[in-house]
Amino acid sequence: MKLSRLLCTLSAFTSGALARLVTVPIVPFTETGGSYKLSEITGIVVDSRYVDSVDHDGQTLIPPTLHEFAETFQGDLKEVLGLDVQLTKGTERSKNTIFVTIGNDTGFKDAAGRFTSEAYELKVDDNGVVVTGASPLGAWWATRSIIQVASIESSALPKGSGVDAPGWGTRGVMLDAGRHFYPADFLIEMCSYLSFFKQNTFHVHLSDNLYNNVDIYSRERSLDLYAAFRLWSDDESVAGLNRRANESYTREQFDNIQTQCAKRGVTIIPEIEAPGHALVIVQWKPELGLDDLSMLNISHPETIPTMKTIWKTFLPWFHSKVVHIGADEYDSSLISDYTSFVNQMNTFIQEETSGTKSMRIWGTFTPKEGANVSKSVSYQHWDVSADQPYYDYIENGYDVLNSDDYMYLVGGWSGSFAQKLSLDKIFNGPYDAPYSPVVFDSSNQTDNPSRNNPRVLGEVAALWNDYGPNSTTVLEAYYSWRDALPALADKQWGGDITEDEYLSVFDALHAAVPDQNLDRAIPSTSDTILHYTFDDSSSKSLTDQSGNGRWLLC
Repeated sequence: MKLSRLLCTLSAFTSGALARLVTVPIVPFTETGGSYKLSEITGIVVDSRYVDSVDHDGQTLIPPTLHEFAETFQGDLKEVLGLDVQLTKGTERSKNTIFVTIGNDTGFKDAAGRFTSEAYELKVDDNGVVVTGASPLGAWWATRSIIQVASIESSALPKGSGVDAPGWGTRGVMLDAGRHFYPADFLIEMCSYLSFFKQNTFHVHLSDNLYNNVDIYSRERSLDLYAAFRLWSDDESVAGLNRRANESYTREQFDNIQTQCAKRGVTIIPEIEAPGHALVIVQWKPELGLDDLSMLNISHPETIPTMKTIWKTFLPWFHSKVVHIGADEYDSSLISDYTSFVNQMNTFIQEETSGTKSMRIWGTFTPKEGANVSKSVSYQHWDVSADQPYYDYIENGYDVLNSDDYMYLVGGWSGSFAQKLSLDKIFNGPYDAPYSPVVFDSSNQTDNPSRNNPRVLGEVAALWNDYGPNSTTVLEAYYSWRDALPALADKQWGGDITEDEYLSVFDALHAAVPDQNLDRAIPSTSDTILHYTFDDSSSKSLTDQSGNGRWLLC
């Protein structure tokens, strides 16, 4: 099997007839014959006309310039491939360089046939490489392809050209950081992992609580149940909301998370959950709760002002064009109140940000149930028992992001959901075909929109921590995604990599992901990390005979 996979991969790089590079995601590419050794590259030349250009179409409000992306690429070449090259500006390419520029190709279109700023053209010839991005972000994705091919092919790039464009604009994962804290450095490392496989979205759920079992819990127990709000502010208006200072992000920390992720083309989408899953707010202000204290009493005169205070405090922290208010799993007898809450918060957020941010909610109540939510709000579908997103939302004029529970994960254990992404689900799908962002319903294919439906925003795979902070470690979240997330990234992009092709390149690509050490690998000159002998009991130090120089002081 390994031999067949290797031959499959090699043929993809050497046969122009296949017109594709086996990277993750797959890159359409027509070969002209021969290869160019990336080790011959002496520099990166950024087109001086576009050095300060930024992508205005993406999800971030802090987009890097073309030159800044090139600087990050320069560092990655050194880290991953050992290539120490110069970075310069110029108006044209020179021999043995990677020339990075901006252009507008007719092939720069998404699945709906619209222009996408994330597209790029890649050309390789005797003189080196030319990257033409639809924007700086598109050029950045091209650099991921270059490093991937070089990592698989011992720094050899096949000569030829190709145009590559994502089918959908929102691709990535969602992490429940409300019920389990994740250090800032972990989130940043995860952005590096996502970015290498051209995923551009990291949805971070910032507040939540353990399940409030109203049938058996007293009011006192509910008010003591684990609940958390992960942003720490010294603003007096929110004093007492966050009681876990050591498991929180300060503004400086959250700024850095967003900046470091944006540096690699990934946007943090923040979520503050209400009016359901809002126990942390009710623990702060108990008078605002329903009988089920995990839900806000929207009719209380102080509830919406309180939520506006929270959002007014933290909106300036967020550098994304979309923010998420949750709005999931609320009392179904209060749909009118729910709708009023969502619409009032939407108006407030748009006014507070002068229209620079839009709002997203989870799919909970539908228009036919009476939820007449503003069309400027986008839905994030997760459960077909709650909605039929094609008929309930898309056909009613709403944009929808797919987070269907087909790819839903729960950390640690669950009686209903998996703990790791499944390659079988990704490559074989619910309908004996590879998974796609338009698969909203995994049991009834007629409920799914067409591939080119313009209201499908993309797909984000969710990982929830239903059982709280003690059910998993920080790194278990990574291992839930590690082996299969790149395969899902291919499908989120719109690629057609096969399972055999994927398995043939995964190890090489995984080893090449820059700017992270999520495996917590320890550098070693051999398979032996430490080697001590204890023959001399009088010695105050022991020499490490592994060759790694890790002496032991007694």
